[in-house]
Amino acid sequence: MASYCLTVTRLRLVLGSGARRFHVCSAFNAKAKVAMSRFEPNSTVNYEKMHENINIVRQRLGRPLTLSEKIVYGHLDDPVGQDIARGSTYLRLRPDRVAMQDATAQMAMLQFISSGLPRVAVPSTIHCDHLIEAQIGGVEDLQRAKEVNEEVYNFLASAGAKYGVGFWKPGSGIIHQIILENYAYPGVMLIGTDSHTPNGGGLGSICIGVGGADAVDVMAGIPWELKCPNVIGVKLTGSLSGWTSPKDVILKVAGILTVKGGTGAIVEYHGPGVDSISCTGMATICNMGAEIGATTSVFPLQPPHEDVHGENRPWRDRCVVEINLSELKPHINGPFTPDLAHPVSEIGATAKKSGWPLEVKVGLIGSCTNSSYEDMGRAASLAKQALDKGLKCKAQFTVTPGSEQIRATIERDGYSKILRDVGGVVLANACGPCIGQWDRKDVKKGEKNTIVTSYNRNFTARNDANPATHAFVTSPEIVTAMAIAGTLDFNPETDYLTAANGEKFMLEPPTGDELPSKDFDPGQDTYQNPPRRWRCTDGDREPLQ
Repeated sequence: MASYCLTVTRLRLVLGSGARRFHVCSAFNAKAKVAMSRFEPNSTVNYEKMHENINIVRQRLGRPLTLSEKIVYGHLDDPVGQDIARGSTYLRLRPDRVAMQDATAQMAMLQFISSGLPRVAVPSTIHCDHLIEAQIGGVEDLQRAKEVNEEVYNFLASAGAKYGVGFWKPGSGIIHQIILENYAYPGVMLIGTDSHTPNGGGLGSICIGVGGADAVDVMAGIPWELKCPNVIGVKLTGSLSGWTSPKDVILKVAGILTVKGGTGAIVEYHGPGVDSISCTGMATICNMGAEIGATTSVFPLQPPHEDVHGENRPWRDRCVVEINLSELKPHINGPFTPDLAHPVSEIGATAKKSGWPLEVKVGLIGSCTNSSYEDMGRAASLAKQALDKGLKCKAQFTVTPGSEQIRATIERDGYSKILRDVGGVVLANACGPCIGQWDRKDVKKGEKNTIVTSYNRNFTARNDANPATHAFVTSPEIVTAMAIAGTLDFNPETDYLTAANGEKFMLEPPTGDELPSKDFDPGQDTYQNPPRRWRCTDGDREPLQ
Protein backbone atom coordinates (compact mmCIF):
# COMPACT_ATOMS: atom_id res chain seq x y z
CA MET A 1 0.00 0.00 0.00
CA ALA A 2 2.80 2.41 0.86
CA SER A 3 4.46 1.92 -2.53
CA TYR A 4 1.16 2.51 -4.31
CA CYS A 5 0.54 5.78 -2.49
CA LEU A 6 4.14 6.85 -3.16
CA THR A 7 3.50 6.34 -6.86
CA VAL A 8 0.19 8.20 -6.67
CA THR A 9 1.98 11.17 -5.14
CA ARG A 10 4.48 11.14 -7.99
CA LEU A 11 1.65 11.05 -10.53
CA ARG A 12 -0.34 13.94 -9.12
CA LEU A 13 0.64 16.20 -12.00
CA VAL A 14 -2.23 15.05 -14.18
CA LEU A 15 -4.71 14.09 -11.53
CA GLY A 16 -6.02 17.46 -10.47
CA SER A 17 -8.09 17.51 -7.30
CA GLY A 18 -7.79 15.18 -4.35
CA ALA A 19 -10.84 13.18 -5.42
CA ARG A 20 -9.13 12.14 -8.65
CA ARG A 21 -5.97 11.14 -6.75
CA PHE A 22 -7.84 8.92 -4.30
CA HIS A 23 -9.78 7.50 -7.23
CA VAL A 24 -6.55 6.29 -8.84
CA CYS A 25 -5.11 5.02 -5.54
CA SER A 26 -8.23 2.87 -5.10
CA ALA A 27 -7.79 1.57 -8.63
CA PHE A 28 -4.25 0.48 -7.78
CA ASN A 29 -5.55 -1.61 -4.92
CA ALA A 30 -8.40 -2.94 -7.07
CA LYS A 31 -10.34 -4.13 -4.03
CA ALA A 32 -13.38 -1.86 -4.12
CA LYS A 33 -15.59 -0.69 -6.97
CA VAL A 34 -14.02 2.36 -8.54
CA ALA A 35 -16.02 4.91 -10.52
CA MET A 36 -14.98 5.26 -14.16
CA SER A 37 -14.62 9.01 -13.60
CA ARG A 38 -16.01 11.83 -11.50
CA PHE A 39 -18.59 12.32 -14.24
CA GLU A 40 -19.79 8.69 -14.09
CA PRO A 41 -20.11 7.74 -10.41
CA ASN A 42 -22.34 4.75 -11.18
CA SER A 43 -20.12 3.17 -13.84
CA THR A 44 -17.27 1.05 -12.50
CA VAL A 45 -14.49 -1.17 -13.79
CA ASN A 46 -15.11 -4.79 -12.83
CA TYR A 47 -11.69 -5.64 -11.39
CA GLU A 48 -13.03 -8.83 -9.87
CA LYS A 49 -13.98 -10.09 -13.33
CA MET A 50 -10.59 -9.00 -14.69
CA HIS A 51 -8.76 -10.97 -12.01
CA GLU A 52 -10.93 -13.99 -12.71
CA ASN A 53 -10.15 -13.78 -16.45
CA ILE A 54 -6.42 -13.37 -15.79
CA ASN A 55 -6.31 -16.45 -13.58
CA ILE A 56 -8.13 -18.51 -16.18
CA VAL A 57 -5.79 -17.44 -18.98
CA ARG A 58 -2.66 -17.87 -16.87
CA GLN A 59 -3.65 -21.46 -16.07
CA ARG A 60 -4.51 -22.16 -19.71
CA LEU A 61 -1.23 -20.81 -21.06
CA GLY A 62 0.88 -22.19 -18.24
CA ARG A 63 3.18 -19.16 -18.08
CA PRO A 64 3.43 -15.73 -16.46
CA LEU A 65 1.71 -12.83 -18.18
CA THR A 66 3.14 -9.43 -18.97
CA LEU A 67 1.40 -6.30 -17.73
CA SER A 68 -0.25 -5.60 -21.08
CA GLU A 69 -1.39 -9.21 -21.39
CA LYS A 70 -3.02 -9.01 -17.98
CA ILE A 71 -5.01 -5.95 -18.97
CA VAL A 72 -5.90 -7.21 -22.45
CA TYR A 73 -6.75 -10.79 -21.46
CA GLY A 74 -8.57 -9.44 -18.41
CA HIS A 75 -11.08 -7.95 -20.86
CA LEU A 76 -11.72 -11.15 -22.86
CA ASP A 77 -15.35 -11.85 -23.63
CA ASP A 78 -14.77 -15.61 -23.25
CA PRO A 79 -11.52 -16.39 -21.39
CA VAL A 80 -12.28 -20.11 -21.34
CA GLY A 81 -12.95 -20.67 -25.04
CA GLN A 82 -10.91 -17.88 -26.63
CA ASP A 83 -7.98 -19.00 -28.81
CA ILE A 84 -4.90 -17.08 -27.69
CA ALA A 85 -1.79 -17.00 -29.88
CA ARG A 86 0.32 -13.88 -30.19
CA GLY A 87 0.32 -12.41 -33.66
CA SER A 88 -2.27 -14.76 -35.17
CA THR A 89 -5.60 -15.28 -33.41
CA TYR A 90 -8.23 -12.57 -33.01
CA LEU A 91 -9.35 -11.75 -29.51
CA ARG A 92 -12.94 -10.82 -28.68
CA LEU A 93 -12.71 -8.10 -26.04
CA ARG A 94 -14.97 -5.97 -23.86
CA PRO A 95 -13.35 -2.51 -23.53
CA ASP A 96 -14.41 -0.30 -20.63
CA ARG A 97 -15.04 2.90 -22.54
CA VAL A 98 -14.89 4.80 -25.85
CA ALA A 99 -13.55 8.27 -26.75
CA MET A 100 -14.11 10.03 -30.09
CA GLN A 101 -12.62 13.18 -31.57
CA ASP A 102 -15.02 15.46 -33.41
CA ALA A 103 -13.86 14.74 -36.96
CA THR A 104 -14.45 10.98 -36.62
CA ALA A 105 -17.31 11.18 -34.11
CA GLN A 106 -19.71 12.49 -36.73
CA MET A 107 -19.82 9.26 -38.73
CA ALA A 108 -19.52 7.09 -35.62
CA MET A 109 -22.56 8.75 -34.05
CA LEU A 110 -24.54 8.47 -37.30
CA GLN A 111 -23.73 4.76 -37.42
CA PHE A 112 -24.73 4.30 -33.80
CA ILE A 113 -28.00 6.14 -34.37
CA SER A 114 -28.77 3.81 -37.27
CA SER A 115 -28.46 0.84 -34.89
CA GLY A 116 -31.70 1.82 -33.25
CA LEU A 117 -30.28 1.43 -29.75
CA PRO A 118 -31.51 4.00 -27.21
CA ARG A 119 -28.21 4.51 -25.36
CA VAL A 120 -24.54 3.56 -25.52
CA ALA A 121 -23.58 0.36 -23.72
CA VAL A 122 -20.34 1.70 -22.21
CA PRO A 123 -19.28 5.18 -21.02
CA SER A 124 -18.38 7.23 -24.09
CA THR A 125 -17.22 10.77 -24.78
CA ILE A 126 -16.87 13.19 -27.71
CA HIS A 127 -13.99 15.70 -27.80
CA CYS A 128 -14.03 18.81 -30.03
CA ASP A 129 -10.37 19.30 -30.86
CA HIS A 130 -9.76 18.64 -34.56
CA LEU A 131 -11.78 21.39 -36.28
CA ILE A 132 -10.12 24.50 -34.80
CA GLU A 133 -7.74 26.15 -37.25
CA ALA A 134 -4.70 28.02 -35.95
CA GLN A 135 -4.58 31.46 -37.51
CA ILE A 136 -4.36 34.42 -35.12
CA GLY A 137 -4.50 33.29 -31.51
CA GLY A 138 -6.47 31.15 -29.10
CA VAL A 139 -9.48 33.36 -28.41
CA GLU A 140 -10.04 34.50 -31.98
CA ASP A 141 -9.43 31.09 -33.53
CA LEU A 142 -11.81 29.35 -31.12
CA GLN A 143 -14.59 31.82 -31.79
CA ARG A 144 -14.18 31.44 -35.55
CA ALA A 145 -14.27 27.64 -35.23
CA LYS A 146 -17.51 27.79 -33.25
CA GLU A 147 -19.08 29.84 -36.02
CA VAL A 148 -17.75 27.79 -38.94
CA ASN A 149 -18.52 24.42 -37.34
CA GLU A 150 -21.72 25.38 -35.53
CA GLU A 151 -23.81 22.70 -37.25
CA VAL A 152 -21.28 19.95 -36.46
CA TYR A 153 -20.96 20.95 -32.81
CA ASN A 154 -24.74 21.20 -32.39
CA PHE A 155 -25.22 17.74 -33.88
CA LEU A 156 -22.57 16.15 -31.69
CA ALA A 157 -23.83 17.89 -28.54
CA SER A 158 -27.46 16.94 -29.13
CA ALA A 159 -26.67 13.37 -30.22
CA GLY A 160 -24.45 12.97 -27.16
CA ALA A 161 -27.22 14.17 -24.86
CA LYS A 162 -29.77 11.84 -26.45
CA TYR A 163 -27.63 8.70 -26.49
CA GLY A 164 -25.75 9.13 -23.21
CA VAL A 165 -22.38 10.36 -24.53
CA GLY A 166 -20.38 12.99 -22.67
CA PHE A 167 -19.55 16.07 -24.76
CA TRP A 168 -16.36 18.08 -24.33
CA LYS A 169 -17.01 21.43 -26.01
CA PRO A 170 -14.58 23.17 -28.39
CA GLY A 171 -11.87 24.76 -26.31
CA SER A 172 -11.84 21.91 -23.76
CA GLY A 173 -8.57 20.58 -25.06
CA ILE A 174 -7.09 17.72 -27.03
CA ILE A 175 -8.81 14.36 -26.62
CA HIS A 176 -5.71 12.56 -25.31
CA GLN A 177 -4.88 15.16 -22.66
CA ILE A 178 -8.53 15.14 -21.50
CA ILE A 179 -8.41 11.34 -21.23
CA LEU A 180 -5.20 11.50 -19.21
CA GLU A 181 -6.68 14.08 -16.85
CA ASN A 182 -10.06 12.43 -16.39
CA TYR A 183 -10.45 8.87 -17.64
CA ALA A 184 -7.17 6.91 -17.68
CA TYR A 185 -6.15 4.81 -14.71
CA PRO A 186 -4.54 1.41 -14.09
CA GLY A 187 -6.19 -1.56 -15.75
CA VAL A 188 -8.66 0.36 -17.90
CA MET A 189 -9.07 -0.63 -21.54
CA LEU A 190 -10.14 2.30 -23.67
CA ILE A 191 -10.52 2.60 -27.42
CA GLY A 192 -10.44 5.96 -29.15
CA THR A 193 -11.07 7.09 -32.70
CA ASP A 194 -7.63 8.66 -33.05
CA SER A 195 -4.24 7.10 -33.62
CA HIS A 196 -2.59 8.72 -30.58
CA THR A 197 -5.05 7.25 -28.10
CA PRO A 198 -2.10 5.24 -26.60
CA ASN A 199 -1.22 8.44 -24.73
CA GLY A 200 -3.21 6.97 -21.82
CA GLY A 201 -0.55 4.29 -21.34
CA GLY A 202 1.22 6.86 -19.19
CA LEU A 203 -1.28 6.03 -16.44
CA GLY A 204 -1.19 2.26 -16.78
CA SER A 205 -4.12 1.99 -19.19
CA ILE A 206 -4.36 0.00 -22.39
CA CYS A 207 -5.60 2.67 -24.80
CA ILE A 208 -5.87 1.77 -28.48
CA GLY A 209 -6.63 3.90 -31.52
CA VAL A 210 -9.34 2.48 -33.79
CA GLY A 211 -11.67 3.39 -36.63
CA GLY A 212 -15.18 4.68 -36.11
CA ALA A 213 -16.82 1.33 -36.93
CA ASP A 214 -14.88 -0.35 -34.10
CA ALA A 215 -16.05 2.33 -31.69
CA VAL A 216 -19.66 1.75 -32.74
CA ASP A 217 -19.33 -1.98 -32.00
CA VAL A 218 -18.22 -1.23 -28.45
CA MET A 219 -20.86 1.45 -27.93
CA ALA A 220 -23.46 -1.04 -29.16
CA GLY A 221 -22.35 -3.72 -26.70
CA ILE A 222 -20.77 -5.98 -29.33
CA PRO A 223 -17.42 -7.68 -28.51
CA TRP A 224 -14.55 -5.88 -30.21
CA GLU A 225 -11.98 -7.86 -32.20
CA LEU A 226 -8.22 -7.29 -31.99
CA LYS A 227 -5.45 -9.46 -33.38
CA CYS A 228 -3.66 -10.90 -30.36
CA PRO A 229 -0.69 -8.52 -30.02
CA ASN A 230 2.92 -9.46 -29.69
CA VAL A 231 4.84 -7.84 -26.83
CA ILE A 232 8.00 -5.75 -27.19
CA GLY A 233 9.94 -4.94 -24.03
CA VAL A 234 11.93 -1.73 -23.67
CA LYS A 235 14.21 -1.74 -20.64
CA LEU A 236 15.17 1.66 -19.27
CA THR A 237 18.17 2.08 -16.98
CA GLY A 238 19.89 5.16 -15.57
CA SER A 239 18.00 8.43 -15.17
CA LEU A 240 17.06 11.50 -17.18
CA SER A 241 18.84 14.77 -16.48
CA GLY A 242 19.90 18.05 -18.03
CA TRP A 243 18.66 18.64 -21.57
CA THR A 244 17.46 15.05 -22.07
CA SER A 245 13.71 14.55 -21.78
CA PRO A 246 11.13 11.75 -22.07
CA LYS A 247 10.62 12.76 -25.72
CA ASP A 248 14.18 11.65 -26.43
CA VAL A 249 13.31 8.12 -25.31
CA ILE A 250 10.69 7.61 -28.01
CA LEU A 251 12.74 9.49 -30.61
CA LYS A 252 15.57 7.04 -29.93
CA VAL A 253 13.20 4.05 -30.02
CA ALA A 254 11.75 5.28 -33.32
CA GLY A 255 15.22 5.48 -34.78
CA ILE A 256 15.88 1.87 -33.74
CA LEU A 257 12.56 0.22 -34.63
CA THR A 258 11.55 2.47 -37.58
CA VAL A 259 7.95 3.36 -38.46
CA LYS A 260 7.06 -0.32 -38.92
CA GLY A 261 8.97 -1.96 -36.07
CA GLY A 262 6.12 -1.94 -33.57
CA THR A 263 3.40 -3.18 -35.91
CA GLY A 264 1.14 -5.73 -34.29
CA ALA A 265 2.76 -5.34 -30.88
CA ILE A 266 2.27 -3.65 -27.54
CA VAL A 267 5.39 -1.92 -26.27
CA GLU A 268 5.98 -2.36 -22.53
CA TYR A 269 8.47 -0.07 -20.81
CA HIS A 270 10.13 -1.31 -17.65
CA GLY A 271 13.32 -1.14 -15.63
CA PRO A 272 14.80 1.20 -13.00
CA GLY A 273 14.94 4.11 -15.45
CA VAL A 274 11.16 4.40 -15.33
CA ASP A 275 11.44 6.05 -11.93
CA SER A 276 13.03 9.22 -13.39
CA ILE A 277 10.16 9.81 -15.83
CA SER A 278 7.07 11.80 -14.85
CA CYS A 279 3.57 10.57 -15.58
CA THR A 280 3.07 12.97 -18.47
CA GLY A 281 6.55 12.05 -19.70
CA MET A 282 5.40 8.45 -19.85
CA ALA A 283 2.32 9.61 -21.75
CA THR A 284 4.55 11.41 -24.26
CA ILE A 285 6.46 8.20 -24.92
CA CYS A 286 3.28 6.12 -25.26
CA ASN A 287 1.70 8.76 -27.49
CA MET A 288 4.43 8.51 -30.10
CA GLY A 289 4.32 4.72 -30.10
CA ALA A 290 1.90 5.30 -32.96
CA GLU A 291 4.88 6.46 -35.02
CA ILE A 292 6.48 3.02 -34.81
CA GLY A 293 3.20 1.32 -35.71
CA ALA A 294 2.59 -0.15 -32.24
CA THR A 295 -0.89 -1.29 -31.24
CA THR A 296 -0.30 0.66 -28.02
CA SER A 297 2.32 1.24 -25.32
CA VAL A 298 2.18 1.06 -21.54
CA PHE A 299 4.23 1.86 -18.46
CA PRO A 300 4.03 0.04 -15.12
CA LEU A 301 2.59 2.09 -12.29
CA GLN A 302 4.52 0.56 -9.43
CA PRO A 303 7.97 1.69 -8.34
CA PRO A 304 10.11 -0.03 -10.97
CA HIS A 305 12.40 -1.70 -8.43
CA GLU A 306 9.37 -3.65 -7.17
CA ASP A 307 8.55 -6.06 -9.98
CA VAL A 308 5.04 -7.03 -8.94
CA HIS A 309 4.59 -8.85 -12.24
CA GLY A 310 7.12 -11.55 -11.41
CA GLU A 311 10.77 -12.18 -12.15
CA ASN A 312 10.06 -14.40 -15.15
CA ARG A 313 8.28 -12.15 -17.58
CA PRO A 314 8.00 -14.04 -20.90
CA TRP A 315 9.83 -11.30 -22.81
CA ARG A 316 12.33 -10.27 -20.15
CA ASP A 317 15.31 -12.06 -21.66
CA ARG A 318 14.65 -10.94 -25.23
CA CYS A 319 13.85 -7.24 -25.05
CA VAL A 320 14.54 -5.70 -28.41
CA VAL A 321 15.58 -2.38 -26.92
CA GLU A 322 17.61 -1.33 -23.89
CA ILE A 323 18.31 2.35 -23.26
CA ASN A 324 20.54 3.88 -20.60
CA LEU A 325 18.85 7.20 -19.83
CA SER A 326 22.02 8.54 -18.22
CA GLU A 327 23.78 8.24 -21.58
CA LEU A 328 20.86 9.28 -23.79
CA LYS A 329 21.39 12.61 -25.57
CA PRO A 330 18.76 15.07 -26.84
CA HIS A 331 17.42 13.96 -30.21
CA ILE A 332 15.67 15.55 -33.18
CA ASN A 333 13.99 13.41 -35.85
CA GLY A 334 13.24 14.21 -39.46
CA PRO A 335 12.62 15.62 -41.91
CA PHE A 336 9.64 13.96 -43.60
CA THR A 337 9.57 10.92 -41.32
CA PRO A 338 9.55 10.53 -37.52
CA ASP A 339 12.07 7.67 -37.46
CA LEU A 340 15.02 9.53 -39.03
CA ALA A 341 16.78 10.07 -35.71
CA HIS A 342 19.71 12.43 -35.07
CA PRO A 343 21.40 13.57 -31.87
CA VAL A 344 20.92 17.33 -31.63
CA SER A 345 24.70 17.67 -31.57
CA GLU A 346 24.88 16.21 -35.09
CA ILE A 347 21.85 17.70 -36.84
CA GLY A 348 23.65 20.83 -38.02
CA ALA A 349 26.35 18.95 -39.89
CA THR A 350 23.82 16.50 -41.30
CA ALA A 351 21.58 19.34 -42.49
CA LYS A 352 24.45 21.10 -44.24
CA LYS A 353 25.51 17.88 -45.95
CA SER A 354 21.94 17.09 -46.98
CA GLY A 355 21.01 20.58 -48.14
CA TRP A 356 18.28 21.10 -45.55
CA PRO A 357 17.54 24.74 -44.67
CA LEU A 358 19.30 25.75 -41.46
CA GLU A 359 17.14 28.76 -40.67
CA VAL A 360 14.28 27.80 -38.36
CA LYS A 361 11.21 29.64 -39.62
CA VAL A 362 8.81 28.49 -36.90
CA GLY A 363 9.11 26.64 -33.59
CA LEU A 364 5.90 25.04 -32.34
CA ILE A 365 5.42 23.52 -28.87
CA GLY A 366 2.43 21.74 -27.37
CA SER A 367 0.01 19.25 -28.96
CA CYS A 368 -1.25 16.03 -27.38
CA THR A 369 2.34 14.79 -27.22
CA ASN A 370 3.99 17.55 -25.19
CA SER A 371 1.65 20.04 -23.56
CA SER A 372 1.86 19.16 -19.88
CA TYR A 373 2.48 21.63 -17.06
CA GLU A 374 6.02 20.26 -16.81
CA ASP A 375 6.63 20.70 -20.56
CA MET A 376 5.42 24.29 -20.47
CA GLY A 377 7.46 25.04 -17.37
CA ARG A 378 10.68 23.73 -18.90
CA ALA A 379 10.09 25.78 -22.06
CA ALA A 380 9.29 28.87 -20.00
CA SER A 381 12.51 28.45 -17.98
CA LEU A 382 14.50 28.82 -21.19
CA ALA A 383 12.40 31.71 -22.42
CA LYS A 384 12.99 33.52 -19.11
CA GLN A 385 16.76 33.13 -19.50
CA ALA A 386 16.59 34.66 -22.97
CA LEU A 387 14.41 37.55 -21.78
CA ASP A 388 16.81 38.26 -18.91
CA LYS A 389 19.55 38.71 -21.53
CA GLY A 390 17.39 40.99 -23.67
CA LEU A 391 16.61 38.38 -26.33
CA LYS A 392 13.46 37.20 -28.03
CA CYS A 393 12.87 34.34 -30.45
CA LYS A 394 14.41 34.82 -33.87
CA ALA A 395 11.90 32.33 -35.29
CA GLN A 396 8.14 32.55 -35.05
CA PHE A 397 7.01 30.68 -31.94
CA THR A 398 3.64 29.10 -31.11
CA VAL A 399 2.33 27.46 -27.95
CA THR A 400 -0.58 24.99 -27.91
CA PRO A 401 -1.95 24.08 -24.45
CA GLY A 402 -3.26 20.53 -24.29
CA SER A 403 -6.36 21.32 -22.24
CA GLU A 404 -8.30 24.11 -20.61
CA GLN A 405 -6.84 22.98 -17.28
CA ILE A 406 -3.29 23.37 -18.59
CA ARG A 407 -4.10 26.72 -20.25
CA ALA A 408 -5.64 28.15 -17.09
CA THR A 409 -2.83 26.90 -14.86
CA ILE A 410 0.07 28.17 -16.98
CA GLU A 411 -1.77 31.50 -17.34
CA ARG A 412 -2.16 31.78 -13.55
CA ASP A 413 1.44 30.77 -12.86
CA GLY A 414 2.96 33.19 -15.37
CA TYR A 415 4.29 30.70 -17.92
CA SER A 416 2.02 32.00 -20.66
CA LYS A 417 3.20 35.57 -20.14
CA ILE A 418 6.86 34.51 -20.33
CA LEU A 419 6.23 32.54 -23.51
CA ARG A 420 4.32 35.46 -25.04
CA ASP A 421 7.00 37.96 -23.99
CA VAL A 422 9.72 35.94 -25.73
CA GLY A 423 7.67 36.17 -28.94
CA GLY A 424 5.22 33.31 -28.65
CA VAL A 425 1.58 33.16 -29.72
CA VAL A 426 -0.67 31.04 -27.50
CA LEU A 427 -3.08 29.08 -29.68
CA ALA A 428 -6.39 27.44 -28.81
CA ASN A 429 -6.56 24.27 -26.72
CA ALA A 430 -6.77 22.03 -29.76
CA CYS A 431 -4.77 19.99 -32.27
CA GLY A 432 -4.07 22.90 -34.60
CA PRO A 433 -0.85 22.73 -36.67
CA CYS A 434 -0.09 19.20 -35.43
CA ILE A 435 -2.80 17.82 -37.74
CA GLY A 436 -2.53 20.46 -40.47
CA GLN A 437 -5.07 22.90 -39.02
CA TRP A 438 -2.72 25.81 -39.63
CA ASP A 439 -3.44 28.79 -41.84
CA ARG A 440 0.23 29.50 -42.38
CA LYS A 441 1.12 32.79 -44.13
CA ASP A 442 4.89 33.26 -43.76
CA VAL A 443 6.00 31.04 -46.69
CA LYS A 444 4.55 30.24 -50.07
CA LYS A 445 3.57 26.73 -51.03
CA GLY A 446 6.60 25.03 -52.54
CA GLU A 447 9.06 27.28 -50.70
CA LYS A 448 11.79 25.27 -49.02
CA ASN A 449 11.94 25.96 -45.28
CA THR A 450 12.52 24.37 -41.86
CA ILE A 451 10.23 24.15 -38.83
CA VAL A 452 10.81 22.38 -35.51
CA THR A 453 7.95 21.03 -33.41
CA SER A 454 7.26 19.06 -30.24
CA TYR A 455 4.53 17.18 -32.11
CA ASN A 456 4.50 13.51 -33.12
CA ARG A 457 4.31 13.28 -36.91
CA ASN A 458 6.26 15.12 -39.58
CA PHE A 459 5.39 13.40 -42.84
CA THR A 460 5.47 15.50 -46.02
CA ALA A 461 3.01 18.43 -45.84
CA ARG A 462 1.63 17.16 -42.52
CA ASN A 463 1.65 20.49 -40.68
CA ASP A 464 1.13 23.19 -43.28
CA ALA A 465 0.23 21.44 -46.58
CA ASN A 466 3.58 22.57 -48.03
CA PRO A 467 5.55 19.58 -49.41
CA ALA A 468 8.76 21.65 -49.25
CA THR A 469 8.56 22.24 -45.50
CA HIS A 470 11.25 20.30 -43.64
CA ALA A 471 9.59 19.44 -40.32
CA PHE A 472 11.65 18.12 -37.42
CA VAL A 473 10.26 16.56 -34.23
CA THR A 474 11.98 17.12 -30.88
CA SER A 475 11.25 18.06 -27.27
CA PRO A 476 9.60 21.37 -26.29
CA GLU A 477 12.82 22.57 -24.69
CA ILE A 478 14.91 21.95 -27.81
CA VAL A 479 12.20 23.62 -29.93
CA THR A 480 12.32 26.65 -27.63
CA ALA A 481 16.12 26.83 -27.72
CA MET A 482 16.20 26.60 -31.51
CA ALA A 483 13.44 29.19 -31.84
CA ILE A 484 15.50 31.58 -29.71
CA ALA A 485 18.66 30.89 -31.71
CA GLY A 486 16.79 30.80 -35.02
CA THR A 487 18.89 28.02 -36.50
CA LEU A 488 18.80 24.24 -36.73
CA ASP A 489 22.52 23.87 -36.02
CA PHE A 490 22.24 25.31 -32.50
CA ASN A 491 23.23 22.80 -29.83
CA PRO A 492 22.27 24.27 -26.43
CA GLU A 493 24.60 21.88 -24.61
CA THR A 494 27.70 23.46 -26.21
CA ASP A 495 26.79 26.60 -28.17
CA TYR A 496 26.63 30.21 -27.03
CA LEU A 497 24.06 32.93 -27.62
CA THR A 498 24.80 36.65 -27.75
CA ALA A 499 22.92 38.85 -25.27
CA ALA A 500 21.58 42.31 -26.16
CA ASN A 501 24.68 43.87 -24.57
CA GLY A 502 27.04 41.72 -26.62
CA GLU A 503 27.82 39.29 -23.82
CA LYS A 504 28.22 35.62 -24.76
CA PHE A 505 26.21 33.19 -22.64
CA MET A 506 24.93 29.62 -22.63
CA LEU A 507 21.42 28.54 -21.72
CA GLU A 508 21.24 26.60 -18.48
CA PRO A 509 19.47 23.22 -18.75
CA PRO A 510 15.69 23.58 -18.54
CA THR A 511 13.81 23.12 -15.28
CA GLY A 512 10.13 22.64 -14.60
CA ASP A 513 7.92 21.46 -11.77
CA GLU A 514 6.00 18.25 -12.37
CA LEU A 515 3.18 19.68 -10.24
CA PRO A 516 1.87 23.21 -9.85
CA SER A 517 2.48 24.29 -6.25
CA LYS A 518 -1.07 25.67 -6.06
CA ASP A 519 -2.60 22.57 -7.66
CA PHE A 520 -4.32 22.87 -11.04
CA ASP A 521 -6.71 25.61 -12.05
CA PRO A 522 -9.59 23.85 -13.83
CA GLY A 523 -10.38 26.93 -15.91
CA GLN A 524 -13.76 27.18 -17.59
CA ASP A 525 -16.28 24.36 -17.27
CA THR A 526 -16.42 22.96 -20.81
CA TYR A 527 -18.04 19.56 -20.20
CA GLN A 528 -21.64 18.64 -21.03
CA ASN A 529 -22.80 15.64 -19.06
CA PRO A 530 -25.62 13.69 -20.74
CA PRO A 531 -28.94 13.97 -18.88
CA ARG A 532 -29.46 11.32 -16.22
CA ARG A 533 -32.04 8.62 -16.78
CA TRP A 534 -34.64 7.90 -14.12
CA ARG A 535 -36.81 4.95 -13.16
CA CYS A 536 -40.28 5.80 -11.84
CA THR A 537 -41.68 3.50 -9.13
CA ASP A 538 -44.87 4.27 -7.20
CA GLY A 539 -44.60 7.93 -7.98
CA ASP A 540 -40.93 8.16 -6.94
CA ARG A 541 -37.90 8.55 -9.16
CA GLU A 542 -34.54 6.81 -8.75
CA PRO A 543 -31.49 7.34 -10.97
CA LEU A 544 -30.30 4.72 -13.42
CA GLN A 545 -26.69 4.41 -14.53
